[in-house]
Amino acid sequence: MEIIKTEIPDLLIIQPRVFEDERGYFFESYNEKEFLKHNLDLNFVQDNESKSGYGVIRGLHYQLAPYSQTKLVRVIQGKVFDVAVDLRKGSPTYGKWRGIELSAENKIQFLIPRGFAHGFSVLSETATFVYKCDNLYNYEAERGLNFNDPYLNIDWRIDPQNAIISPKDKVLPNFNEAEKKFKFGK
Repeated sequence: MEIIKTEIPDLLIIQPRVFEDERGYFFESYNEKEFLKHNLDLNFVQDNESKSGYGVIRGLHYQLAPYSQTKLVRVIQGKVFDVAVDLRKGSPTYGKWRGIELSAENKIQFLIPRGFAHGFSVLSETATFVYKCDNLYNYEAERGLNFNDPYLNIDWRIDPQNAIISPKDKVLPNFNEAEKKFKFGK
Protein backbone atom coordinates (compact mmCIF):
# COMPACT_ATOMS: atom_id res chain seq x y z
CA MET A 1 0.00 0.00 0.00
CA GLU A 2 1.13 3.52 -0.75
CA ILE A 3 0.57 6.30 1.79
CA ILE A 4 0.43 9.67 0.05
CA LYS A 5 0.72 13.05 1.79
CA THR A 6 -1.63 15.84 0.73
CA GLU A 7 -1.07 19.58 0.83
CA ILE A 8 -2.81 19.58 4.23
CA PRO A 9 -0.53 18.28 7.02
CA ASP A 10 -1.54 14.86 8.41
CA LEU A 11 -4.36 14.32 5.88
CA LEU A 12 -3.39 11.23 3.89
CA ILE A 13 -4.49 9.26 0.84
CA ILE A 14 -4.08 5.50 1.08
CA GLN A 15 -3.67 3.72 -2.25
CA PRO A 16 -3.85 -0.04 -1.72
CA ARG A 17 -2.00 -2.50 -3.90
CA VAL A 18 -4.74 -4.42 -5.70
CA PHE A 19 -4.23 -7.93 -7.05
CA GLU A 20 -6.69 -8.76 -9.83
CA ASP A 21 -7.24 -11.82 -11.95
CA GLU A 22 -10.11 -13.73 -13.58
CA ARG A 23 -11.50 -14.61 -10.11
CA GLY A 24 -11.79 -10.99 -8.97
CA TYR A 25 -9.49 -8.95 -6.76
CA PHE A 26 -7.76 -8.85 -3.38
CA PHE A 27 -6.19 -6.00 -1.40
CA GLU A 28 -5.29 -5.13 2.16
CA SER A 29 -7.52 -2.29 3.31
CA TYR A 30 -5.59 -1.94 6.56
CA ASN A 31 -2.20 -3.22 7.70
CA GLU A 32 -1.00 -2.09 11.12
CA LYS A 33 2.66 -2.76 10.28
CA GLU A 34 2.48 -0.53 7.18
CA PHE A 35 0.78 2.24 9.14
CA LEU A 36 3.38 2.06 11.93
CA LYS A 37 6.16 2.45 9.31
CA HIS A 38 4.62 5.87 8.63
CA ASN A 39 4.26 6.75 12.34
CA LEU A 40 0.52 6.10 12.23
CA ASP A 41 -0.05 4.42 15.57
CA LEU A 42 -3.82 4.00 15.54
CA ASN A 43 -6.10 1.75 17.54
CA PHE A 44 -9.33 1.42 15.62
CA VAL A 45 -12.25 0.64 17.94
CA GLN A 46 -15.37 1.14 15.81
CA ASP A 47 -16.38 0.36 12.21
CA ASN A 48 -19.30 2.19 10.57
CA GLU A 49 -21.20 1.72 7.31
CA SER A 50 -23.78 3.85 5.54
CA LYS A 51 -25.70 3.51 2.28
CA SER A 52 -27.04 6.61 0.55
CA GLY A 53 -28.59 7.62 -2.76
CA TYR A 54 -27.48 10.13 -5.36
CA GLY A 55 -27.43 13.72 -4.14
CA VAL A 56 -27.13 12.94 -0.44
CA ILE A 57 -24.59 15.04 1.43
CA ARG A 58 -23.59 13.74 4.86
CA GLY A 59 -21.65 16.11 7.06
CA LEU A 60 -19.59 17.99 7.77
CA HIS A 61 -19.19 16.17 11.13
CA TYR A 62 -16.61 15.92 13.91
CA GLN A 63 -16.39 15.25 17.64
CA LEU A 64 -14.71 17.43 20.27
CA ALA A 65 -11.90 16.11 22.48
CA PRO A 66 -11.57 13.84 24.31
CA TYR A 67 -13.93 12.07 21.89
CA SER A 68 -12.40 13.30 18.62
CA GLN A 69 -11.82 10.61 16.01
CA THR A 70 -9.35 9.66 13.33
CA LYS A 71 -11.25 8.02 10.46
CA LEU A 72 -10.05 5.70 7.70
CA VAL A 73 -12.77 5.97 5.04
CA ARG A 74 -13.52 4.15 1.80
CA VAL A 75 -16.33 3.23 -0.58
CA ILE A 76 -17.22 -0.39 -1.26
CA GLN A 77 -20.07 0.28 -3.72
CA GLY A 78 -20.66 3.35 -5.84
CA LYS A 79 -18.84 6.70 -5.84
CA VAL A 80 -18.62 9.69 -3.48
CA PHE A 81 -16.78 12.99 -3.26
CA ASP A 82 -15.19 12.92 0.19
CA VAL A 83 -14.19 16.13 2.00
CA ALA A 84 -12.08 16.94 5.07
CA VAL A 85 -11.81 20.45 6.58
CA ASP A 86 -8.86 21.43 8.79
CA LEU A 87 -10.16 22.73 12.15
CA ARG A 88 -6.77 22.89 13.93
CA LYS A 89 -5.90 26.41 15.06
CA GLY A 90 -2.29 27.19 14.23
CA SER A 91 -2.28 24.86 11.23
CA PRO A 92 -0.94 26.45 8.02
CA THR A 93 -4.10 25.09 6.35
CA TYR A 94 -6.65 26.07 9.06
CA GLY A 95 -10.06 26.48 7.42
CA LYS A 96 -8.94 24.83 4.18
CA TRP A 97 -10.50 21.71 2.74
CA ARG A 98 -9.41 18.83 0.55
CA GLY A 99 -11.71 16.62 -1.45
CA ILE A 100 -11.13 13.34 -3.22
CA GLU A 101 -13.26 10.96 -5.23
CA LEU A 102 -13.58 7.58 -3.55
CA SER A 103 -15.16 4.68 -5.38
CA ALA A 104 -15.48 0.93 -5.41
CA GLU A 105 -13.44 1.01 -8.61
CA ASN A 106 -10.46 3.10 -7.47
CA LYS A 107 -10.36 1.58 -3.93
CA ILE A 108 -8.63 4.71 -2.61
CA GLN A 109 -8.95 5.42 1.10
CA PHE A 110 -8.73 8.72 2.95
CA LEU A 111 -7.17 8.96 6.41
CA ILE A 112 -8.77 11.88 8.22
CA PRO A 113 -7.06 12.68 11.53
CA ARG A 114 -8.54 14.18 14.67
CA GLY A 115 -9.13 17.89 14.29
CA PHE A 116 -10.91 17.68 10.93
CA ALA A 117 -14.55 17.92 9.93
CA HIS A 118 -15.63 15.23 7.48
CA GLY A 119 -18.41 14.81 4.95
CA PHE A 120 -19.23 13.38 1.55
CA SER A 121 -21.64 13.71 -1.36
CA VAL A 122 -22.95 10.72 -3.29
CA LEU A 123 -22.16 10.90 -7.01
CA SER A 124 -23.54 7.50 -8.09
CA GLU A 125 -27.08 6.11 -7.95
CA THR A 126 -26.21 4.66 -4.54
CA ALA A 127 -23.02 4.36 -2.52
CA THR A 128 -21.97 2.22 0.42
CA PHE A 129 -19.45 4.02 2.59
CA VAL A 130 -17.40 2.33 5.33
CA TYR A 131 -14.98 3.71 7.87
CA LYS A 132 -12.87 2.79 10.84
CA CYS A 133 -12.68 5.11 13.86
CA ASP A 134 -10.06 5.26 16.59
CA ASN A 135 -12.58 6.49 19.18
CA LEU A 136 -16.19 5.63 19.94
CA TYR A 137 -19.12 7.82 18.91
CA ASN A 138 -20.25 10.26 21.60
CA TYR A 139 -23.50 12.14 21.03
CA GLU A 140 -22.65 14.99 23.42
CA ALA A 141 -19.30 15.66 21.70
CA GLU A 142 -20.75 15.66 18.19
CA ARG A 143 -20.44 18.91 16.25
CA GLY A 144 -20.60 19.94 12.62
CA LEU A 145 -20.31 22.61 9.96
CA ASN A 146 -22.77 23.87 7.38
CA PHE A 147 -22.05 21.95 4.18
CA ASN A 148 -22.87 25.06 2.12
CA ASP A 149 -20.84 27.62 4.11
CA PRO A 150 -19.74 30.37 1.67
CA TYR A 151 -16.44 30.76 3.56
CA LEU A 152 -15.49 27.14 2.84
CA ASN A 153 -16.98 27.27 -0.69
CA ILE A 154 -16.89 23.49 -1.15
CA ASP A 155 -17.76 22.19 -4.60
CA TRP A 156 -19.69 19.03 -3.70
CA ARG A 157 -19.95 18.09 -7.40
CA ILE A 158 -23.74 18.11 -7.17
CA ASP A 159 -26.18 21.02 -7.31
CA PRO A 160 -26.58 22.24 -3.70
CA GLN A 161 -30.19 23.22 -4.51
CA ASN A 162 -30.98 19.54 -5.16
CA ALA A 163 -28.85 18.13 -2.35
CA ILE A 164 -30.53 15.81 0.13
CA ILE A 165 -29.55 16.94 3.63
CA SER A 166 -30.69 15.59 7.01
CA PRO A 167 -32.69 17.98 9.24
CA LYS A 168 -29.82 17.89 11.76
CA ASP A 169 -27.23 18.86 9.12
CA LYS A 170 -29.40 21.70 7.77
CA VAL A 171 -28.97 23.69 11.00
CA LEU A 172 -25.22 23.26 11.52
CA PRO A 173 -23.26 26.52 11.99
CA ASN A 174 -20.85 28.08 9.53
CA PHE A 175 -17.11 27.60 10.04
CA ASN A 176 -16.56 30.93 11.84
CA GLU A 177 -19.37 30.27 14.37
CA ALA A 178 -18.65 26.58 15.04
CA GLU A 179 -17.12 25.26 18.25
CA LYS A 180 -13.79 23.72 17.29
CA LYS A 181 -11.16 23.68 20.12
CA PHE A 182 -8.47 21.84 18.14
CA LYS A 183 -4.81 22.88 18.04
CA PHE A 184 -2.28 22.02 15.38
CA GLY A 185 0.46 19.65 16.55
CA LYS A 186 -1.49 18.31 19.54
